[in-house]
Amino acid sequence: MSEGAPRVERDGRFSEGVVRITMVRAARRNALSREHLGQLLAAVTEAGESDAAGIVLAAEGPVFSAGHDFADVAGASLPEVRGLLALCTELMQTVQDVPQVVLARVHALATAAGCQLVASCDLAVAAGSAGFAAPGGKGGWFCHTPMVAIARNVGRKRAMELALTGDVIDAATALDWGLVNRVVPDDQLDAAVADLMGRATRGSRASKAWGKQTMYAQLDRPERDAYTTAIEVMAAASQLPGAVEGMSAFLEKRHPVWPD
Repeated sequence: MSEGAPRVERDGRFSEGVVRITMVRAARRNALSREHLGQLLAAVTEAGESDAAGIVLAAEGPVFSAGHDFADVAGASLPEVRGLLALCTELMQTVQDVPQVVLARVHALATAAGCQLVASCDLAVAAGSAGFAAPGGKGGWFCHTPMVAIARNVGRKRAMELALTGDVIDAATALDWGLVNRVVPDDQLDAAVADLMGRATRGSRASKAWGKQTMYAQLDRPERDAYTTAIEVMAAASQLPGAVEGMSAFLEKRHPVWPD
């Protein structure tokens, strides 16, 4: 295993299997170097192909993630930087493509591509001391790719404020703006992660995986197109064993026994 590779473990605190992927490059502020992006992509892909019900993305050290490692960018050619950003984008899209619920556990500052990683997750729980920023706006390299994910969470005006000022927003503001789902005292972070993940992974796995995929497919489409997509998928999903069991259990006034 390479030095600084993320730690991957099965989290035993959940009745359903959950894979926990933890960034451990504390000395580098969990910067997303080319090597680390590749490691994270491999870890998320492998977890996505497993029988896990969920994935938690976490980090250790004083910063959740400081974003791109400038050591990879300074002096690099245009094709090299383009390739780095394409790799980062592949990671972000894979987080949304895997069938599992992916939840970011944000214990500290998440900036630039680190904030993008949080925004790309399905769910996010933050400690009260966490912060979020797209700092390129106050520097020389604007956060173009991070803002793709961030803007889709917070809306145009707030995205512009983050992007143009580069200022850090606190966890309470991130919650108000829609960047995270929960903010809790630092010592309650793990309990809040376990609670939300537990509730988000109950029910039929196949139904939930299809639901996640369709949500991302329809969110950025015009309403009429979104309904066309949703109608077809929801009709087809009614034939899934989980849907049949869920409706039968409701009508028969019993607890469902999920087949997947």
